[in-house]
Amino acid sequence: MSRIVNRKDQHLDVILSGEAQHRRDSGFDAVRFVHEALPDLDHGKIDLGADFLGRRLKAPLLISAMTGGPKRAEAINARLAEAAQQLGIALAVGSQRAALEAGSSPGLDMALRLKAPDTPILANIGAAQLTQGFGVDEARRVLDMIAADALVVHLNPLQEACQPEGDRDWWGVGAALESLVRALDAPVVVKETGAGISAATARRLIDMGVAAIDVAGAGGSNWATVEGLRAEDEAEKAHAAAFADWGLPTAAAIAEVRTACPKAVIIGSGGVRDGVDAARAIRLGADMVGQAAGVLAAATVSTEAVIEHFQIVIRQLRTVCFCTGSANLTALRKAPLQD
Repeated sequence: MSRIVNRKDQHLDVILSGEAQHRRDSGFDAVRFVHEALPDLDHGKIDLGADFLGRRLKAPLLISAMTGGPKRAEAINARLAEAAQQLGIALAVGSQRAALEAGSSPGLDMALRLKAPDTPILANIGAAQLTQGFGVDEARRVLDMIAADALVVHLNPLQEACQPEGDRDWWGVGAALESLVRALDAPVVVKETGAGISAATARRLIDMGVAAIDVAGAGGSNWATVEGLRAEDEAEKAHAAAFADWGLPTAAAIAEVRTACPKAVIIGSGGVRDGVDAARAIRLGADMVGQAAGVLAAATVSTEAVIEHFQIVIRQLRTVCFCTGSANLTALRKAPLQD
C-alpha cells in the first residue's frame, strides 16, 4: 500500500504546483452568451436547483474526485464533505484502491457520511482494476465504506500508459465494466480523467446502462504531464511530454455527448474555472458541472475556504442567469448565444 500512497501524494503535489495544466484549451471561451440588458428577474430568486442521484441540490455542482495519501485524504475529504453539506452540492471522493487493498478505509469512512448526511456522495475506483479481481463484491465494499449513493468508475488509459508503474493491459475492461454495471445494485457513473469522452464511447456506455457520464475533457490538469513530472527516467519523461495537448476539449465533449445521448445524465468537468464556465457547460448540455483542481488549494486550507470558493462560483452562475434572463437552469439551457 505504501507505494500507492506515495504516488497519490506525488500526484497531489504536482496538481497543487500548477505545472500540470493542459496545453489544450477547454473550449469554454468560444461560448459567449447574448447579454440581456433588461432582465425581468430578481437576482436573489433565480433557481439553481438540480436533481442528482435522487437528491435535490441547491446548485448543479459536483466536487470532483481528488485524493492523496491517507493523512491528506482524511483532512481534504472532511473539509469537502462539510462544505458540500452546507452548500447543498455533490461530492465525489478520490480512488479507493488503497483503502480496498488495505482492507480498511483510512480517511474514507463513515465519518464522511456523518459530515454530509444530505449530500450525494460518489465512491471511486479505476476501470483497470475490473480485470484484476475487482468485481461486484468489491464494488459494494467501496460503496459501503462511505455509504455512497453511486460508484464512479474512472477511465484513465492515457495516465496509465504514461505512469511508470501504470496498468497498461486493458484487454477486457469494457466487457468487465458492462458486467459490473448490469450486476451492481447501485448507479454507476463513468468518468474520464482529463482527456474527454467521445460521442461514440458515450453511446457505448449508455447502452451498457451507466447512470451518468462525466466527460472530464481536456483543459484542466493533464495526467500525462503529471506522470511525466513525477517520472525519474528521462525516457519516461520524453514519452509523456508528447501528450501535453492530447484529448477532446471539455466544451466539445459536452456538446458531442449531448447530441449522441440526448437523454443521458451528463457531468461537465475539465478546466472549469468559475461560474461562467459552469454556465457555459450547462448551456452546452451538461446536467451537472464538476470541479477538482480549481478547489484543491482551498481544500488544503479549511472548510471555510472551500465554502467561500464555491459561494463565488454559485454567485457567478446566478449572475449569468440574471444577465441572460434565465430564471432557472432549464431557461439557461436555451439562452441565446452569440454567433
